[in-house]
Amino acid sequence: MDKQQQDQLKREAATKAAMLVENNSVLGVGTGSTVAFFIDALGQRKAKEGLTLKHIVTTSNRSKKQLEGLGFKVDELADVDHVDLTIDGADRVDEALDGIKGGGGALTLEKNVAINSKKNIWIVDESKMVAHLGDFPLPVEVLPISCEQNFRKFAQEGLKPQWRMNGTERYVTHYGNYIIDLAVDPIPAPHGLAAYLDQTVGVVEHGLFLNVCDQVIIAHSDGTIETQER
Repeated sequence: MDKQQQDQLKREAATKAAMLVENNSVLGVGTGSTVAFFIDALGQRKAKEGLTLKHIVTTSNRSKKQLEGLGFKVDELADVDHVDLTIDGADRVDEALDGIKGGGGALTLEKNVAINSKKNIWIVDESKMVAHLGDFPLPVEVLPISCEQNFRKFAQEGLKPQWRMNGTERYVTHYGNYIIDLAVDPIPAPHGLAAYLDQTVGVVEHGLFLNVCDQVIIAHSDGTIETQER
């Protein structure tokens, strides 16, 4: 599948997701290439139907800038008491609708928005669907003060850690932390690994999004759009 075909699939899934956004609701908006198509579709609804939203929160400056360019006002998560629906992409989704997210480095804010949402919908093309989680580096955001110890510990555990880089420098997150990508493929026990990472001092957040997603909208190469629910 070439990029043009993949983009068309993403656009179709994103357009369907945009139709699920209710007027005057509180919306969470993720980040990534698929979400960019979703934001465009929201803008079209605003122009054609007069769609209005009580609040919008987002997980990246890129999405915020795109939304504001379409006339939407974007708030901070701390300024809203709840989120009705969050639409986001995912890097990988398994048969249980658990996922890996954070390929773009925004995993901490993505997870915070997600867990404060009444409903989470992911929009993906079929290439993101897998039988078992893996096939994509698992991001772990770590504090600089203890990142070297975390890296060595992950290596000793056989988790195949790699520093995420930005050119010749370590990638720095929105919160000033580093990301260690774990090249575990497949992940044999996602819930066990998540519990281990949650208990590891120095880990800010990880990209295992388990029991988070309520619905996945999948665009297939044959032109069909499939919806799966937890």
